[in-house]
Amino acid sequence: MRHAPAEGITISGERTEGAFDGQHFCGPLGASLVYGLLEVKESHATMSDLQQTPLYELHLELGGKMVPFAGYSMPVQYPMGVMKEHLQTRAAAGLFDVSHMGQVMLSGSSWEAVATAFEALVPMDVLGLADGRQRYGLFTNDAGGIEDDLMFARRGDDLFVVVNAACKDADIARMKAALEPDVTVTPITDRALVAVQGPGAGAAIASLDPAADAMRFMDFGTLTFGGIEVWASRSGYTGEDGFEISIPEAQAEALVRQLLALDGVEPIGLGARDSLRLEAGLCLYGNDIDAQTNPVEGNLTWAIQKARRAGGDRAGGYPGADAIQAAFADGVERKRVGLAPEGRAPMREGTQLFAAENGDEAVGHVTSGSFGPTLGGPVAMGYVRFDTADIGTALWGEVRGKRLPVAVVKLPFVAANFKR
Repeated sequence: MRHAPAEGITISGERTEGAFDGQHFCGPLGASLVYGLLEVKESHATMSDLQQTPLYELHLELGGKMVPFAGYSMPVQYPMGVMKEHLQTRAAAGLFDVSHMGQVMLSGSSWEAVATAFEALVPMDVLGLADGRQRYGLFTNDAGGIEDDLMFARRGDDLFVVVNAACKDADIARMKAALEPDVTVTPITDRALVAVQGPGAGAAIASLDPAADAMRFMDFGTLTFGGIEVWASRSGYTGEDGFEISIPEAQAEALVRQLLALDGVEPIGLGARDSLRLEAGLCLYGNDIDAQTNPVEGNLTWAIQKARRAGGDRAGGYPGADAIQAAFADGVERKRVGLAPEGRAPMREGTQLFAAENGDEAVGHVTSGSFGPTLGGPVAMGYVRFDTADIGTALWGEVRGKRLPVAVVKLPFVAANFKR
């Protein structure tokens, strides 16, 4: 089954196509129409221009609605529909194809050589990472902005890095330019990547390899499913317990069929992935953080360990270190916050925020906004002037020329359910 091009849609800052009726994608509507961050716009993309993941044919077999996303043909939903897929993941387990993301292995003469070199690109403590552990990281630029966010895991003396699909070519070029020849940068092009997320994910994965049960949040290692060896981390981007699993391409479809045959595991598309991460208060690159965002503004200071901050054992030494350290010391003019609009109407990306119902200059704007299925109401994130960023601050969002009340709230909207 093939799907013809329709009106273009931006999903979370990336181009795709189709239209959405609040539960399912359908024919082009030619208007801004949304669930999560889906917005109808004109597009010249065609499905034939796109790359396919190793699971493409399986997505079609499962009834996936395929749309262009970051240069790939990806499922935005399945027949269950976005709302039910979201709730399925919160209640049991969902399987996501994330094979479009970039997988890269860094190798050198020793772990110390690899880690020290990588620390010149990120403000994270890489050298202190134990074998079999993973961390969240940021590539920064000379101005202290965020070029991409990523995950990196120690695999013996090597570093396994997973980067965002839309940024992977630039990220690989960045690593090659900065690290080679002392560290070898090897893009991995023969492996698929899937995520199994939800409160039932642990039991599902442990039924295939009991060793998974001993893994805790951010552990990384090798598991064996039905004779297929995989690399797995206990992590994900939904706020739920779960695993991200790198699979040899030749075995990917067979293994995913095995996973989907487990009780409580259903296929989930991009639409629900986006609403899940927003409820979890997690940033989407290109919307909530970008090359102009300092990590302190982005409320990501937790990701920069003490060893890399001013006064730490290995402070600085990465792009933009002076700007980021100055932001720690002097503060910032704006901050990323959670936002809870009153009523049922979501406040979408780009909504201007004001300190009063009438007059005044905008004090910020929404970067991600959606209806939160778990909460049964609208949720949003955005940036506001620092003096309006305290929890409980009452603001006003301008929606179609009318200002509606919205409160600054604590993130996440849905508490994390990680296995500690």
